[in-house]
Amino acid sequence: MFTKADIEKYFNAEKSESLLFIIIGIAAILLALIFFFYLKTNWYKGFALPFLIVGLMHLTIGFTVYKRCDADRKRNVYAYDMNPGEIKTNEIPRIQKVNANFVIYRFTEIALLLAGAGIFFYFRNHTEKSFWAGLGMALAIEAAISLGADFIAEKRAHQYTTGLQTYLDQLK
Repeated sequence: MFTKADIEKYFNAEKSESLLFIIIGIAAILLALIFFFYLKTNWYKGFALPFLIVGLMHLTIGFTVYKRCDADRKRNVYAYDMNPGEIKTNEIPRIQKVNANFVIYRFTEIALLLAGAGIFFYFRNHTEKSFWAGLGMALAIEAAISLGADFIAEKRAHQYTTGLQTYLDQLK
């Protein structure tokens, strides 16, 4: 049976994972800066670019999700008892959109992982093209990290969606 505790658990897990995304984003940005300004070889400069771009994305997305989790949790826990129609009209469409976005993210991350691996393997033996080898390696690493994190979040979102729908079906 789906309960208010399940809603709390879902949003607390989302908040924790978004904090992890913030930490990963900060670490990636710091590594990018170290690679670009201190190590300065073409390979590290190529490596720095995806770490900087994806690190900024992780930081921004992580902060956005972290910031809204508490309000979403409170709103839905309240709606569970006081206004189940709110869950049906607002939360179900919101989480369905989140689930649809995870499909887009998954295919994008797989494409970036394959592209990064392909770029790395194509340029790895060309010392004059070491920038591209570094870029490919970093792109593959960042895509793999994102794919893994989104896999966990997607699984949790599907369980939450199923729970909400089961709860609403019981009210009928």
